[in-house]
Amino acid sequence: MHSCFARMKLFPSPGLGSLSTAGLILLRLSPVLSAPVAEDGPCNKLAGRSYAPPLDVLACYKSFPFNETIRQNVLTVLDRVFDFFSFENYYLDSPPPFEGSTVDIRANLARINSSVYETDYDFHKDIMEFTTSLNDGHTRYVPTCYTTYQSVIPTPITSLYDPTTSTHSIHIAPNSVELMTLMGDAFTSYYSSPEVDFDWKRLAGAKVLSIDNIDPYDYVSKIADTYTGNYLDHGVRVNLVYTSYRIAANTWSQRVGDLAGPIDATREDLPMRLIPIGATEPEDVRIPFYALFIGLPFTDHQNFWDTNCAVIESTNGVDFKDHFPLPDPDPEPSPEPTPSTDPSDPDPSPTPDSQRRPPRRHMKGSVLDPSLHISLDLPEPYLPTIPSSEGSQFVFKNYLLPDNVTGVMYVGSFGGNFDQFQLDVYLAVESLKNMGAKRLLIDTSNNGGGYICLGQYLWAYLSASTAYPGFDSTNRAHPLAEKILSGMIGFGLDYGWSYYAADNWAFVNGTRMNKKFNYLTNPVTDTVNGQPEVTSLRLHETCHNAFVVDRPKTPPFDLSQVAIVGNGACGSTCALFTTLMRETHNTKVAVVGGKPGEPIEYKGMAGNQVLEWWDLDSELKTSGAKADPLAPPDLLVRADFRHNWRIAYSRLEPEKPVAYRSDPATHRFYYTKDTFANPQNLWIEAAKLLFDTDSE
Repeated sequence: MHSCFARMKLFPSPGLGSLSTAGLILLRLSPVLSAPVAEDGPCNKLAGRSYAPPLDVLACYKSFPFNETIRQNVLTVLDRVFDFFSFENYYLDSPPPFEGSTVDIRANLARINSSVYETDYDFHKDIMEFTTSLNDGHTRYVPTCYTTYQSVIPTPITSLYDPTTSTHSIHIAPNSVELMTLMGDAFTSYYSSPEVDFDWKRLAGAKVLSIDNIDPYDYVSKIADTYTGNYLDHGVRVNLVYTSYRIAANTWSQRVGDLAGPIDATREDLPMRLIPIGATEPEDVRIPFYALFIGLPFTDHQNFWDTNCAVIESTNGVDFKDHFPLPDPDPEPSPEPTPSTDPSDPDPSPTPDSQRRPPRRHMKGSVLDPSLHISLDLPEPYLPTIPSSEGSQFVFKNYLLPDNVTGVMYVGSFGGNFDQFQLDVYLAVESLKNMGAKRLLIDTSNNGGGYICLGQYLWAYLSASTAYPGFDSTNRAHPLAEKILSGMIGFGLDYGWSYYAADNWAFVNGTRMNKKFNYLTNPVTDTVNGQPEVTSLRLHETCHNAFVVDRPKTPPFDLSQVAIVGNGACGSTCALFTTLMRETHNTKVAVVGGKPGEPIEYKGMAGNQVLEWWDLDSELKTSGAKADPLAPPDLLVRADFRHNWRIAYSRLEPEKPVAYRSDPATHRFYYTKDTFANPQNLWIEAAKLLFDTDSE
């Protein structure tokens, strides 16, 4: 079994011997590491600038020498957090059609431990690429230091279908001028400067014949396989390489895509062969990248490290017992959860002594999309022209299509304000029905998930069901997890203090667990890819306790007249919601885009709950398990290592995780020049495809 608990000595350092338990304790108590840098270091020239050439950024990144203490600290944290990672053994041989996401996690950690690195950046870059290769947006290592810049080119791409010739081809986005102008003068003036002198505007709509000297679809697949991550399905990752519409910061936005906006600084430019609009002959161009600063402001070379790289107080978790008084011993079940009402901080960290118990932290299921740093408005010509209905102020955008019978509910996220989301579901449905809607089209494009209970709420509202709105789930049972749960029970702590606390959960018969119940005492042992997998008993969430807006007595729409459309980038809670609709109501689902001729799933990675490093470390410290010699130490650099903590199991195949159950869409269509960034036009096409319009 792959478990760090069988290994007392982790990651022997070249020439240093094994890192002992005593060494781990010393690492925990070490002062903040400072990078030895020269006064005229290469980060100096970047200070105070909003943009920089990528190779200047790379020189800054590579100026910090490799540090063995950092390596041992980070790898020890990763090794021991992976013991909580619910999908670890599944990755040893990922089933079809997800074979491309097969990774031997422990072998990669050993490789990284024995590799020779010249710089701290090289080491962290290797870890980033390794965790990205898992294609699980719940499980990624993100060092703040080396994600402070986002390289951008002014020529995002898309794949377009031409119905007149029945052909597919990759193009520079036809609206790239309107979109990339929104980057501002500091960006666009770089391309008109004498040293660059690149007329990018004339390339809008150009047909792309090759990228980096290979077929453009092959290059897109390469980016999908080496950079994008987040989703098990290759077809979904392909769609993220293209530009596409989304909701960001509660407003219409356009994602530039992973080709045009990587969180990376390794390339100076990107060669393309293309045919511009109005031309007949191909030409070769090299499109320069320009890197946007998305980190924390710094003043000089040393300050770059101190501000963006060195560990800070909030990097590691807290012991809630240091900030809140312990509850009185209470043998009775804990009170029902009280939903959060703070719209400005949907997942707040505790403020010391601000209240009698830690603030409610709702369970999250969300993938990581670094591209959210660039939040460009969807250009006005592409915005819906029909009036929006009520409930459209935040993560929803709701409309009645010109046919006057199809209501659209675009769900951009399952995050934001927990209570407001529920209210907006009610407002949207009632408003659309009052406007005459008789059917509902739900758009989930680029929905990266959010609060698990909100996905369950939307399903429960649309189905008017009082049945359990989720899935069976488990977390891993191993010695350190057992010590966390035992510690929480010993201190008398409940759901407000811990995700491990039993009163977060119910038995599969619907009875809520008592906070003193140890659901890891009699674990379940299974075999996954030849390895023993030891888990908790099956858990149910208690989301109905957090529903504050009543559900209707009958479904607001005939469920046969509810359909879903999206680009497949529907992650975590979004994937769980769409799976609920498919598995319980046989809802029709259409996916748009992807690679022509290649299958695509209608949902992305469907985990069941993600824990950030801060969350897990707080569990360890609050329960007293942090003192265990096998607990991960505090991180010594500013970073996050999030992981998928629970598995959700399919209702149709109860022994198979939802994430590994292949779910191709029931319908498939492709972007055209009229729909690739125009949601209203796309919805009209989707409605024709998904609903029977012959009788209307």
